[in-house]
Amino acid sequence: MKRIVLLRHGESLWNQENKFTGWTDVDLSPKGIQEAIKAGDLLKEKGFVFDKAYTSYLKRAIKTQNYVLDRLDQDWIPVEKNWRLNGALQGLNKSTTAARYGDEQVLIWRRSYDIPAPALSPEDPRNPRFDPRYKDVPPALLPETESLKDTVERILPYWKEEIFPSLTHIDQILVTAHGNSLRGIIKYLKNISDEDIVGLNLPTAVPYVFDFDNDLRLINDYFLGDPEEIKKLMEAVAKQGQKK
Repeated sequence: MKRIVLLRHGESLWNQENKFTGWTDVDLSPKGIQEAIKAGDLLKEKGFVFDKAYTSYLKRAIKTQNYVLDRLDQDWIPVEKNWRLNGALQGLNKSTTAARYGDEQVLIWRRSYDIPAPALSPEDPRNPRFDPRYKDVPPALLPETESLKDTVERILPYWKEEIFPSLTHIDQILVTAHGNSLRGIIKYLKNISDEDIVGLNLPTAVPYVFDFDNDLRLINDYFLGDPEEIKKLMEAVAKQGQKK
């Protein structure tokens, strides 16, 4: 059997403050660190042994993966970072934004398939073109805002050309990334409709396992952990964009 585990990063400082994060490089909160450690312990308990890991250029995903691999005593495995795994409303409080624009509009920005949030100005200092980590990325590929459709188009070339083909010669892969980039992968893997993907809420640092047969056909997918606890975590994510 072949396996890929998708893992959203642990709670970040801006998750804690209920802010939209986007490509801003925000660190893990103390809770997020504990979530990552818990995920590592759970994967160890279930006997996961990874051959390779992938993550984004953002520290909340990188550090989550580091904590997980440390708990597994698998710090030594090859790790590849790529900007295409990055997760733009940035720096805005989700509840405040919902109060201003309405829950429905914020849900559209957060979860619709092809409607992006208002774009950053080309001169906005938060624009990725000013960030040295993206100096080798063609400027036309760096977003000023993204819908889920845009994120899918960003992630799928890397998924199809690098991550998924790795299963032809290795057996277990860990991908630690962000809510929207992972939802794009899940949409593709499970052939989820544009409408239904709106309702998929990924909790932080809960391993999502995809099992494939030796012909790389998907045969099973499931979250690791207590189903009732995971359900509550998903409901909490769904409520983040609502006004208080």
